[in-house]
Amino acid sequence: MLCPLHGAAGTDPTRLVGRTISRIVASWHVSDGERSEAPLDVWLIDTTGDTTRITTGSDRCLIVESTPPHESYDMGEWGRIEVGEDLGDHAFLRHVGDTVASVTEHALPEQGRTHLEIGFPDGRRVRADCYEGDLRLMR
Repeated sequence: MLCPLHGAAGTDPTRLVGRTISRIVASWHVSDGERSEAPLDVWLIDTTGDTTRITTGSDRCLIVESTPPHESYDMGEWGRIEVGEDLGDHAFLRHVGDTVASVTEHALPEQGRTHLEIGFPDGRRVRADCYEGDLRLMR
């Protein structure tokens, strides 16, 4: 889906169908010792080593791209971005080892990709969307 602000369509998320998720990495904002409620980015790493990053854009679109996780970094007075596995709970964690059965993508012409739903063989799904500029993952 083409983003009106960013221009790039990103990675086709339907390429996840049939792939098994072997690892999940996420980034979190930490400020004054408090971690954000939800991750800023999530990277789904499949058994072939391919990585799919899900995050939000500055125009509240949902970005899906094929990039590896970045390192943690310090932002001085604004806190720190911590990146890794097992840093906090989110909806994708229960799907490590599962094979993706379906991906449904939704978009608006003026906004680009608004959300996507990733389904698994047992019928469970994870919906990723942008809520008030933040990544939101729901079971």
